[in-house]
Amino acid sequence: MQRSKPKTTAVVPAYNEEHRVSTVLAAIKQARLVDEIIVVNDGSTDGTCRVASSDPAVTVLDLAANIGKGGAMCSGAAASDADVLLFLDADLIGLKPEQIDDLVRPVVTGEADMAVGVFRAGRKMTDWAQILVPYISGQRALRREVFVSIPELRKVRSGVEVAITKYFRVTGLEVKHVVLSGVTHSMKEEKIGLVRGFGARLKMYYEIGRVVTNGHAIVKAARQAGSAIRASKNSEQ
Repeated sequence: MQRSKPKTTAVVPAYNEEHRVSTVLAAIKQARLVDEIIVVNDGSTDGTCRVASSDPAVTVLDLAANIGKGGAMCSGAAASDADVLLFLDADLIGLKPEQIDDLVRPVVTGEADMAVGVFRAGRKMTDWAQILVPYISGQRALRREVFVSIPELRKVRSGVEVAITKYFRVTGLEVKHVVLSGVTHSMKEEKIGLVRGFGARLKMYYEIGRVVTNGHAIVKAARQAGSAIRASKNSEQ
């Protein structure tokens, strides 16, 4: 692999995605700007680990217990020495290799500190969700040094994307939104049934809400980082 560019690792947190994860991995393997793939099996009770491990191009971290999306993402980041981390959900539908490169490119080239993928023309339910609340998108690339500096990500579970977005907003770091046309994902109700899926959705919203209403440590760290960034820019002028 050429190292003339920053190294990029794709981290795919996965929980009970044995029927979907291989499709996402196939797209990542064809992307030109991804150097390494790590699947974090977050305590799955199905064959997710087996499916991911069957691909020699993929490194699998098999967590003994479910620790939530934030913890799984942190575990993946800790297992990589990449300059850029690309996070992708394991249940994506319609994702193309060139869209992955489009998501990674702004960060690799230095155009942005983070790029966030937003669904369009996939299906109405997921399109509208990301029009209303794009900050919950799980598809994003960002500089690893920034990601590991954000406190409490291991604890926030499904609130991890909101926590990252909050950190970037307070610091003033550059964010670029990248349209992922034709991409969507499986709904929780489709995966595990209407009742259990709705319960899982409420739990996810609760975890997101905790970060929205709290997250004081994240804001404090972001303010300190933002002050340091502004001081650095002023010294360069």
